[in-house]
Amino acid sequence: MSASLDDLPLRDDLRGQIPYGAPQASLPVTLNVNENTHPVPEEVADDILDAIAQALRDINRYPDREFTGLREGFADYLGHGLEPEQIWAANGSNEVLHHLLQAFAGPGRTAFGFSPTYSMYPLLTGATGATYVSGTRGEDFTLSAADAAEQVERAQPDVVFLCSPNNPTGTPLSLDVVEAVYEASQGIVIVDEAYQEFAPHDEPSALTLLHGRERLVVSRTMSKAFAFAGARVGYLAADPAVIDALRLVRLPYHLSALTQAAATAALRHAPTMLGMVDDIVAQRDRISATLSALGYSPYESWSNFVLFGGVDDPATTWQGLYDRGILVRDVGLPHTLRVSAGSEEESTAFLEALASL
Repeated sequence: MSASLDDLPLRDDLRGQIPYGAPQASLPVTLNVNENTHPVPEEVADDILDAIAQALRDINRYPDREFTGLREGFADYLGHGLEPEQIWAANGSNEVLHHLLQAFAGPGRTAFGFSPTYSMYPLLTGATGATYVSGTRGEDFTLSAADAAEQVERAQPDVVFLCSPNNPTGTPLSLDVVEAVYEASQGIVIVDEAYQEFAPHDEPSALTLLHGRERLVVSRTMSKAFAFAGARVGYLAADPAVIDALRLVRLPYHLSALTQAAATAALRHAPTMLGMVDDIVAQRDRISATLSALGYSPYESWSNFVLFGGVDDPATTWQGLYDRGILVRDVGLPHTLRVSAGSEEESTAFLEALASL
């Protein structure tokens, strides 16, 4: 007879918790976890395969512990005068955030985020033994510089999370909010730009604010715009001193040689990889417009998904879509559902299924 969690000497603060994760199902159209549903272009995939094959020849040796080539690739991709020593990477942006919390949070410290936001923030915080504190947003999920700064100044957390654009709402975040929060805080301020590539092209990134702000960190991922979710590659840009701090907590050789090879090859084809972004944004805006026409209330989104309100019974609507082969996400916000922007065919299938309900 197998044991249960209650039979194990589990940490008290983990008892009763539920593991992170969205429902998984083999449905024809899965639009629930904000993946890029476009496959990697064939010519890029061929180059990635060649790079992995080359790395396999030395797989008996440990990988480059400092992932030098990959950091150079990220610095070149991000621009803004960034140098490789300002770059860090790990197995997905979640591990990047975990490294930051291991270095700057931990027992007796606090991390702060504006709810609703990415649900992994409190889970990652708790895993390091730190306490997570939730701030608030406006009714439309926006943040003003004055209100955000006041909340942070009152809480004085050791780490602040600013999700830009916000997940799960898609809400834009203006740079004046980042500046105000930084000035109000004495701790590390993380701007999580996992969806930044889907924002309007003329909107500046928080990368423009890094110079002279040694406590500011900008986190990114290859999972979304780069269609690289299965490769698990996240990265950040920050002051070199922050990078030194992360070396203290990372596991040895935490990025495999195969991961480094695949990501470096993908970055060489950044313009081709990002060619999908405009198509996804077009589908996102089409979904929003059609949802409005159907009587729902989509929130403004600068991401690759749309959160929409006006859903009388989210559980019933979710099940109705599921029964029609469409998987979306109930993120727990009253009278809302969230849908990722897929291909034109996937988006059409979702909209037609919703209309049929």
